[in-house]
Amino acid sequence: MKVDPKMIVVTDASDKFDADLAVPCFAIARQRGVDTQELASEAAGGLKLDELEKVEAISGFVNIWLKPQVIARALVEDNQHIDEYGCDNDGDGQTVIVDFIGLNLSKPFSVGHLRPTVQGWALIQLYKALGFEVVGDSHLGDWGTPFGMWVVGFEEWGSEEALRKDGAYELGRLYVKFREAAKDNEELVERAKAWLKKLEQGDEQALEYRQRFYTISMAHAEAVLNRLDVYADENLGESFYVESAQKLVDELIAEGVAKRQHDGSVIVRLDDFGLDTPLLLRKSDGSVLYATTDLEAIRYRKQRWNPVKMIYSVGAEQQFHFKQVFAAAEKLGYGENTDFVHAWFGTVDEMIDGKRGKMSSRKNTALLEQLLDKAEATAREMVGDKSMSDEDIRRIAVGAIKFNDFATPRKTNILFDWDKMFALQGYSSVYIQYAAVRAGSILQDLPVVNSLGELDYEWREERDLLAQLSRYPEVIKEAAAEYEPNKIAAYVYELARTWNRYYETTNVSDTEGEVLAARTWLLQLLQKNFVHALSILGIEVPSKM
Repeated sequence: MKVDPKMIVVTDASDKFDADLAVPCFAIARQRGVDTQELASEAAGGLKLDELEKVEAISGFVNIWLKPQVIARALVEDNQHIDEYGCDNDGDGQTVIVDFIGLNLSKPFSVGHLRPTVQGWALIQLYKALGFEVVGDSHLGDWGTPFGMWVVGFEEWGSEEALRKDGAYELGRLYVKFREAAKDNEELVERAKAWLKKLEQGDEQALEYRQRFYTISMAHAEAVLNRLDVYADENLGESFYVESAQKLVDELIAEGVAKRQHDGSVIVRLDDFGLDTPLLLRKSDGSVLYATTDLEAIRYRKQRWNPVKMIYSVGAEQQFHFKQVFAAAEKLGYGENTDFVHAWFGTVDEMIDGKRGKMSSRKNTALLEQLLDKAEATAREMVGDKSMSDEDIRRIAVGAIKFNDFATPRKTNILFDWDKMFALQGYSSVYIQYAAVRAGSILQDLPVVNSLGELDYEWREERDLLAQLSRYPEVIKEAAAEYEPNKIAAYVYELARTWNRYYETTNVSDTEGEVLAARTWLLQLLQKNFVHALSILGIEVPSKM
């Protein structure tokens, strides 16, 4: 019986069997009506290729170990020019939009903004590594009731002196103060709504307030993002879409897609997408909502960039919101040749009085600048008396915070555990950065090997490193396909472990000839891999540690 070639699947077997490749025999065995393990044994016995080191039939798989020379040859062919490492053209210039950061300008930068920022940045780097054109849009929360809360809060409890001194933190204080006071004072709420209405009508004083508060908030956001070494290509906030979003609602009413309710509000029904709850596009007072500006943002992005994907790096609490928005976008035809993805994630937790709970900016425990300050202080304490530049301290501190975010799959809640984050021997960026610095320090004393010709070298000692390095292109593709930067973190950690084992048993510097050339070239590729993988996570390698 002939076997359909489509039924032959070759997979990476390194995680399960420590082999290089695995061919599952289950589908073929079912087609033939034979025992799976017997078929695997028969197939394994028939493979006698010179380039295979070992073949075994295990649990219905044909597991294949390649000779290290074969793996090395493939790496050399794929990376002839070391400076081109990491290049890939799978994206072929197609555009991907990543909606990330999502800072609400009514509050200072908190840990609540950390995950959408660093997870989104990693997704941007992943798709760039695959050859896509990527646009990172911060999608600022710069509209709505919070503006009115600012104005009323400033009029009631603020001062020019405090605003000059504390900037965004004073605005955040006024926002919290307003929310507390408004619980028992409906008049404050009405005043805030009135100020928002003035802003929508173009009132001069309202516009002055908005510009002033916007300038203060953006200066603060840029300062924090600079410390994280993150930037957005676009900062198109909700305010950018409000006017066109109102026009969109009118168009949908005229087309019969949206329906005006008896109280003046406007909805779009989504029953045909399995959602019983309609999407509210306009409130009874005529104001648009987050959903409306999100929908208009999709239309704008579709018209301007025509992306193949729009990825939203936003927390788990917004899952139903995006189900509605994406369904509405599909209903309006915006989903043609465009995938909508909500790459959501869990919360950031801390231990409080022995109990684990979500960090809260209302308790002043989650201001991101304070956490960055603490991380830098911890990094200084960790390096002790070593002479380290401020920039290297920042790289270690920021790396620890970011890697903690990628240490588990993104849908898992993460815990700020300072000891684990800075562990020299644990699952941490510090461990990986140290391994990368060690490789770099060895290379400083070796001549550059730009390319390798045919070498009569067996690569026995390098086999594990070769196997790990060869996996990297597929890891990038898997991470991008699953919107899961955690896969890059797990990969580069294993790379560091493999390198450390090699370093303990194998000499690089005190060799010569082909051995020196081969090991130096491999070490250069290793260093490139460290830098490239960590850069996807937004982590830099210090100059020394």
